[in-house]
Amino acid sequence: MSYTLPELMVTAAAREVADGEVVFVGMRLPLLGFLLAKSTHAPEAVGIYELGIVRDTLAPEPILTMGDLPNLYRARWLADTADMMGLLQQGQVDVSFIGGAQIDRFGNLNTSYIGGAENVTTRLPGSGGACDLASLAQRHIIIMNHQKRRFVPQVDYITSPGYGTGTGWRRKVGLPRGGPTTVITTMGVLQFDPQSREMILVSVHPGISQETVQDNTGWPLQIAEELTQTPKPTENELAMLRRFDPQRYWTGP
Repeated sequence: MSYTLPELMVTAAAREVADGEVVFVGMRLPLLGFLLAKSTHAPEAVGIYELGIVRDTLAPEPILTMGDLPNLYRARWLADTADMMGLLQQGQVDVSFIGGAQIDRFGNLNTSYIGGAENVTTRLPGSGGACDLASLAQRHIIIMNHQKRRFVPQVDYITSPGYGTGTGWRRKVGLPRGGPTTVITTMGVLQFDPQSREMILVSVHPGISQETVQDNTGWPLQIAEELTQTPKPTENELAMLRRFDPQRYWTGP
């Protein structure tokens, strides 16, 4: 059964969610990733949405954004953003999904500006809630395009902290929990060395070579000893995804 690259990425993201976890969901592909996880291997997962929604059941109809009316219908809690950030601050969020314009080898993300502080060339949207998610969730997962201009040795500005300069940095700056665990890109899946906290390529998507990933990364990339191929979506996973995104709005080619 054929599939698109976004469907492969959503499937990889969904597999990162464990049953019973509290997930700060996010928009676009993470929105579908949570729905896919909950409808397959993680039926007890709970979704938290930034605008103030907590759901422990699937929305009765497809949704394109977190604010669509089916997502409000019979939600467990309809509150506001401050309440959701309160749950995050209390350490009650197991996993969150975020992205960025730039990422470096220690998983730091930039969504603020491109260029040095004295030579800004491009203004970006800023943090929104991303810094809170990267700082306060028990762990976070990053989803983004894999391009050399995005995968840089050092981000121009740390909007959302990863592991800073490496081992021990988060605790040193007052972030006793959390950090990125997985980076899902348009080329593969990367994780972080438990000692150095540097990014490691652990799988490549079908049709993508290790060399292509390296060519699109701005530093010498560490490669897992047993580099694998990202598992393709199963027929059941694709069927569920297409139920949630019937017009292929987020997952089309």
